[in-house]
Amino acid sequence: MYRIWQQAVVARVQAIVAERYGVALGNLVVELPPKLEFGEMALPVAFELAKRLKKAPRAIAMELQAELAAMDGVASVEVAGAGYLNVKLDRAATVRRIAADEHAAVGGPGFRLVEHTSINPNKAAHVGHLRNAILGDTFQRMLRPDEFKPGYETGVQNYIDNTGVQVADIVVAIMHLHNMGLEDVREWMTELLETNQRLDYVCWGMYAHVSQWYEAEPGEVAARKKLRLDTLHAIEAGDNEVAEIAELISTGVLRRHLDTMERLGIEYDFLPRESEILHLKFWETARQLLVETGAMYLETEGKNKGCWVMRRAISSAAEVTAGPDEDAKIIVRSNGTVTYVGKDIAYHLWKFGLLGKDFGYAQFHPYAEHMCWISTTQGEEPHPTFGKATAIYNVIDSRQDDPQTQVREALRAMGYGDAADNYVHLNYAFVGLTARTAAELGYVLSEEDKGRAYIEVSGRKGFGVKADDLIDRMIAAARSEVDARHPELDEATRAEIAEAIGVGALRFFMLRFTRNTIIAFDFQDALSFDGETGPYVQYAAVRAANIFRKAGAEESASLAAVAELDLAAMLEGDEGTSIWEVWRTASRLSLVLEQGIAAAEPAGMAKYAFQLAQQFSNFYQQKRNNVVNETDETRKALLLATAAVARRELVRALGWMGMTVPVAM
Repeated sequence: MYRIWQQAVVARVQAIVAERYGVALGNLVVELPPKLEFGEMALPVAFELAKRLKKAPRAIAMELQAELAAMDGVASVEVAGAGYLNVKLDRAATVRRIAADEHAAVGGPGFRLVEHTSINPNKAAHVGHLRNAILGDTFQRMLRPDEFKPGYETGVQNYIDNTGVQVADIVVAIMHLHNMGLEDVREWMTELLETNQRLDYVCWGMYAHVSQWYEAEPGEVAARKKLRLDTLHAIEAGDNEVAEIAELISTGVLRRHLDTMERLGIEYDFLPRESEILHLKFWETARQLLVETGAMYLETEGKNKGCWVMRRAISSAAEVTAGPDEDAKIIVRSNGTVTYVGKDIAYHLWKFGLLGKDFGYAQFHPYAEHMCWISTTQGEEPHPTFGKATAIYNVIDSRQDDPQTQVREALRAMGYGDAADNYVHLNYAFVGLTARTAAELGYVLSEEDKGRAYIEVSGRKGFGVKADDLIDRMIAAARSEVDARHPELDEATRAEIAEAIGVGALRFFMLRFTRNTIIAFDFQDALSFDGETGPYVQYAAVRAANIFRKAGAEESASLAAVAELDLAAMLEGDEGTSIWEVWRTASRLSLVLEQGIAAAEPAGMAKYAFQLAQQFSNFYQQKRNNVVNETDETRKALLLATAAVARRELVRALGWMGMTVPVAM
């Protein structure tokens, strides 16, 4: 609802300014005042106009004040400071519209493609991978159509690098450290299944072992690294025993990854694999396009002689000097091998429907409500459309900022400016562990480690926490609390509550920090029922539900009853303001959603949910707001509606964050 008022106020200001001053204003800044007594919106428009009209901002604000105050739904407009316009809404009218669930529509045309997770299929997922997956899953939930919003047509992809060096490392370990051939691997994998051992967990140890083995004997380093490279080339070539072993292992590990993510409510539509990008010769087609458009050229001198290169993006003020561009990005090395960026350019041309080629498709993993497909070389089954996106969002950590920039600029250099403009690198910083959590996990820490802000994890060194182990620990810790608080509940109910709290705590912790903030994960902080945590927000929603259970009332009926209430007097004064604060924050949900999508930043949703939970808790704890025991029926109806609107928007916000509200806490 707040967004509807905001749009109306902006449109009215633009109309007034055009009529009075003959000035066309584009996007206007609308701020949320720092204090409630200043109103619901603060407009600095007079300061912008002052430059054009050569007039004092306060004088302009005074001229705009009366006309803006005449708007329906606006209670008053005050001029503050040197020229701010503070808009106060008609609280009663606004509450009625919020109760009726009026809100701005969020969504639009076009197909938006979100790629996230993209774990190398060579070992178990770890805590760092969870940040990627949770960010991507939350963002796609914010985009997709649902009962609240028309949204955007959205596809979710999980890129699988099944021919990369990490998979080659596992194959080296299997074939040369464990002396297994293809049939041995098949028998071994069957044995793991029959003995309830996880392939991804076993590979975790293998990967750490082989990583150390490469460097273990100085005299063997070169030979072992060559073995690694030969294995990689055999996997890339395909149609040989090495490639078949890699296929078995990578697909087996991938299935475990999907199981892990499904525990967090994370699902995918399509799994594009590197093997098909290679075998379907995506790069060869992309190379031709790059050369034809002049985006890539052969360097004939300087340090990059013999390489095919692409100029990096430069500012308009920079000068292009004569001679070789020593800073050019190498796309094809002088030995003919293609760099990561080159392969990624081909892949992104496919994403935007610009490559002129497509994958084959096969059904791979059924979810409750849809099928997850995987790429093949020859699949002919009817399938949904997965490429041809109008906008893409790549959830990839910040260490890939430069390659992502180069791929985007390659699209621009090829003449695909719209694609480049709609290419979003949703980057994020890595996740470490607090010293306290690392110690709880059994890692031996030095005194120096104990003083660090975080302990960095490393799959190659075998240091870190596996994602499933982390999820298990979160749920187990929540279960202890639930068992102590609710021994009267049956086993199944307590297990369901513990899962909702444990998973919710994990997801909220990963979301509450802005993307480029380094996270030091901590078990105790994440699971706390106090502070900016998932359990705190969930508890607020549970409290609201308890009010209706005790009062014997229905949330929907309480919201509908608002239309008949005489609200004006009840929303003024100190008592009314504590109620209005909850409604005002509840009204901002669509604005927060819209801003989060525009900035590709899910953290704002977590911040909003915490603020609403805080305000509802403050409302709940005030003795004058004892909903169940209120004797004034009219005021009781408003208090019930306040609890209902807080719960409604909390449930929605938590839903976009992939969190559920348990029946009790």
